[in-house]
Amino acid sequence: MTDPMLIFIAAALLLAGFVKGALGLGLPTVSVGLLAVAMPPGRALAIVIVPAVITNIWQTFVGPYLHDIARRLWPLMLGTVIGICLNAAALSHPSTGFGNIALGLLLVIYAVIGLSKFAFSVAPQNEKWIGGIVGLVTGLISAATGIQVVPSVPYMQAIGLEKDELIQALGVFFTVATVTLAFNLTSSGLISSATALPGAIAMACAFIGMYIGQVARSKMPAETFRRVFLIAMILLGLYLAGTAACELYRA
Repeated sequence: MTDPMLIFIAAALLLAGFVKGALGLGLPTVSVGLLAVAMPPGRALAIVIVPAVITNIWQTFVGPYLHDIARRLWPLMLGTVIGICLNAAALSHPSTGFGNIALGLLLVIYAVIGLSKFAFSVAPQNEKWIGGIVGLVTGLISAATGIQVVPSVPYMQAIGLEKDELIQALGVFFTVATVTLAFNLTSSGLISSATALPGAIAMACAFIGMYIGQVARSKMPAETFRRVFLIAMILLGLYLAGTAACELYRA
């Protein structure tokens, strides 16, 4: 892999880590979205999957709510695992145009939902069956794009998790999802010795970015940062989807 590409990976993971440190989520969303400008989404996810798993494991154990989270979210997590396994071949498909279109549109949808502050509630008696369906859809999407935030994150907000519990729940859920994705990527050959160096660079830069993001979170208005981040996701998503659609049209 060329030096300019390694520099690009380092910059992308610094930014993604910064977002993760500031907001508690967004490492795969931002990093895969950025790296997909220069490589297939499957290759991008293979580079960032280890930093994603390790940062999510760390987030999983920061808080006292692990038992309650497992009790409430197991249908969501089981559905996500099933969905990822059912669509396991999607990221290794040779055609990347449609994958980039899907990824770009997903980033736009995620950002628009966040900017609109669209909210709904799920009654406690309906959590399990709705969570299973949401998980299955999330898994199918994640297997194709590497992104796990839609519709899982709106669902976790809808069941009434408090702020600190939600942050830990995101860590638990993303750990399960990214570990499952890692198994799929390994079995499909996307994770190999060729991803070792860029993966190591990604890991170091992700943690540096997270530290900077945590510092920034304490010094800047969270709502201002969130809005700038979501607008940037819309622009990136439109660029990815538009570029891929033009390439497919010319082909």
